Order: sequence, then C-alpha cells, then structure tokens
Amino acid sequence: MTLVNPQPSSDASDRPEYSGPELCRLEAVAVVGLLRRGEVSSREVLEAAYDRIGAIEPAINATPTLCTERAFDAAEKLDTANCDHPGWLGGLPIGIKDLTPVSGVRTTFGTPGFADFVPKDSDPLVELLEARGGIVAGKTNTPEFGAGGNTFNDVFGATRNPWDTALNAGGSSGGAAASLAAGELWLSHGSDHGGSLRTPAAYCGIVGLRPSPGMCGGASRDNGFMIEGVQGPMARSVRDCALFLDAMSGFDPRFPISYPAPAESFQSAVERADGRIRISFSLDLGGLSPVDREVEDHLRGVLSLLERGGSQIEETCPPFPELERTYRVLRGMTWATMARRMPEDITRHFKRTLTENVAFGEALTMADIAQANLDRTAIYNAMVEHFQRFDVLACPVVGCMPHAQSEEWVQEINGQILTDYMDWLRFAFLASTTGLPAISIPVGLGPRGLPVGLQLIGKPRGEAALLAAARAVEVAVGGPLTPVDPKVTHLSESL
Repeated sequence: MTLVNPQPSSDASDRPEYSGPELCRLEAVAVVGLLRRGEVSSREVLEAAYDRIGAIEPAINATPTLCTERAFDAAEKLDTANCDHPGWLGGLPIGIKDLTPVSGVRTTFGTPGFADFVPKDSDPLVELLEARGGIVAGKTNTPEFGAGGNTFNDVFGATRNPWDTALNAGGSSGGAAASLAAGELWLSHGSDHGGSLRTPAAYCGIVGLRPSPGMCGGASRDNGFMIEGVQGPMARSVRDCALFLDAMSGFDPRFPISYPAPAESFQSAVERADGRIRISFSLDLGGLSPVDREVEDHLRGVLSLLERGGSQIEETCPPFPELERTYRVLRGMTWATMARRMPEDITRHFKRTLTENVAFGEALTMADIAQANLDRTAIYNAMVEHFQRFDVLACPVVGCMPHAQSEEWVQEINGQILTDYMDWLRFAFLASTTGLPAISIPVGLGPRGLPVGLQLIGKPRGEAALLAAARAVEVAVGGPLTPVDPKVTHLSESL
C-alpha cells in the first residue's frame, strides 16, 4: 500500500511517496528526517506502524496495548515548540514499556491486580518525550513488575522472539525489543535493573542503552532516590539510540536524581566515532558467570575484527569478589521498598519469584545494607581506576543464546547448574551496582542464525563516548540488523 499525505502541499507532485513497509524498514533518524522535511506526515508513519503491528502481533505479542485514537489525535495536534532540539522526534511513533504510566492508556505492570488500571497522569519522562515530538503508539509487554529475564505475565501472556517464536525474547523489556526487531516501531522505551533492557536487546538483535542514573528521568514518585533501576532508550541502530537518548535526557525537578543533558548532542558524538578504541575484555568478569562455548567463539571473532580495525584489546578486568552479593542486597532493597505500600489485593496475585524477591528484601539487616554500600563503592573505585587505561570494558550480555520461551529462566550454562532465576543474568550486575552506563550492541548473527550481543560498559556519565564506541563496533560488524519477519516455529522445530 502506498501512503499519501492526506493534506498535500501545493507542490505535492514533487513530493516522494513511501509505502508503509518502506517506512518500517528505515532507521528512526531517516524517518525523523522525512518528518522534518515534510516528505511524510506523522499520520502516514502511524498508519505504517499500525499496519505492521496488525500483521505480526499474533506471532510475537510485543505491543499488546494500542492507543490508536490518542496517537492520531496527538499527531494532528503536534506541537512544534521544541522542533530545534536535537532530540526532536517530529511525530515519530514510539513504544512505552507497560511499567510506565501513560495518561488515559491502560497500564497493567503485567499483574492481574492492575489489569484494568488507566492512569490519569503520565510519567514525567513520557511527558518529555511527547513534548519533543514522540507519539505514543502503544504499551510494550513486560513480566510482572519487570521481574525476570523472560517476558510473560498473566494479563497478556508471553512475548516471543521474532527471530524464532519458540525462543525467549528476553526481559523485562522484551516487548520493546521484539517490537523493534520486527519493525513494528522505530524507537521503544525500556528500563533496566538486572539487565532488563540489555538482555532483550541482545536476544532480539537491537541496541539497548542503560544510561547513568538521573540521565533519563528516574524511578517512581514514591521511590525517587533509587538509582539501581533506570529508564533508557532502545533502538535498531546506535544512531537511532543516540537520537532517542537526546530526546530522553534533561533535568526535571520531579526526579531528585535528575541532572541536565550535556551541551553537545549524543548524535554528534556518534558521528565522530572511529575504530580506535582501548578495550578491556573479560569473558566471565573474573569468574562471575559461566559462558557457553558458542557465545565465546562468536565474541572472540568480533574482537578480532575490532583489533584489525585499529582497536587495542587486552583481556583483563578488576577483581569483583563481592559483586554478586552486593547487587542482590541492593536489588532486595528495591523490592522491599516497592512492596511496602502495595495493597494486599495487588500483592496476593504476585508470582512466586516476585514474592520471594520481596521476602528477601524484607529480611535484610542493617549490617547487610551497610556492607553493600561499602562494597559497591569499592567496586566503583576499582572501575574508575581501570578506566585510566581503557575506554570501555567489554563482556557478554548473557552467557548463552536464547533458550525456549517456555523455560522461565536458564538453569544451566556451559555445564554449570544455576540455582535461581537471577543467576544467568550476572553480567548485568556490574553496571547496575556501580551506576555506570552500559550498552548492548548486536554483533552479527551467530549460532543457528540468531543475533548475538556484546556489552560495553563505559566511564562515569560517559554516554557520549560509550555510544561512539558502540558505533565503531556496529560499523566493524557490518552495520545494524534490519527488521525481520517473525519466524514462527514450535519448540520441537527449534531444538
């Protein structure tokens, strides 16, 4: 179908026409360029997105809540007051994770107790994105309250990986990642505590950036000083991710940890990227996590490419003897705080792992918390010293390729038996504990034609340099992956 501007200008005969599928394949920066120049309208881009969503949602279940009327109304009334801002989105449709309120739109948090909840007010970050020209097309799927690396819940069911629908799309921003990989949307909002943004980015072959705490809004209104969980951009390419970070960043006094955006745009930093990066690489972060051989082989091949392109690579990292225990204490504090004011008619629906998270947090002692604060500072100091010699620390995003969606959490990696549902996500712990920015960047197709992600951890508040490094990696491996049509298979066909 060819989409035509419903209100053509006087020189419409010279105006290019773009089909919906053509628009869906373009990078966000390209579509925003078309919107800025008036070569397409926001309505046309919305129609393309909704056509794509309608065609493939039955296969992947990534964006279960649509707000079509609200989106088209916003497109008609688009306010161009911020059109000179580097993060201006020009009427581009975006996805918002179903943990973050959007005014007038069903927001379930993936839990039955909020299945019919419709918030009156939006999260301040959503307000900012809409003020900068983003059009909320819908809400993306998440596990219950974001708990887990596999996206499913009792409200909407499971999200499936578009590269193979029998496989896990990752979590908790699994709906966001799958929607991007399948070409439903160009940009999608995510959040991250234990890899919730990075794991699905790796499994779906897209880019996911966990920024520094305070860069992109903050936590909930009731827990405003939490720094372990952050909101961040997800996109199909590093350039798109930089655009979305420009749109998301800025000071808002409603977030006590918020701080201003840098004077130079993140897109400018990406444009200056080159292949000469000082990279430290650790396959297992000093024995923190096992890694399957097929993941190791692919990542070492990527490192060889980077080295041939001019990067300096040394296999080393600081020791982190208390990292896992420290992270788990901080995570427990988050869950205990979240549940403290939660009414019983909500908590009684919690899945078992979520109930266990809360119980662990409530059982922490002051000694546990004090020690975790001391240890996290020591880990941070070790990373600051490490960055005197290196630009980034590279490591896996996860130690295995995607397992079956029906497997709630990975229970074995490289012969090592894992004992709980966070064990397989240990590569996420370092950035979350230290507050350092981290990005998952797709580095080509690996075993069974599935995407593989590489994690880069950057310097304190070093998002610009981190994005530039990620762009250099993206170029070295042949550029971003293009949207895929979902490969619909059953579990028996994937094994």
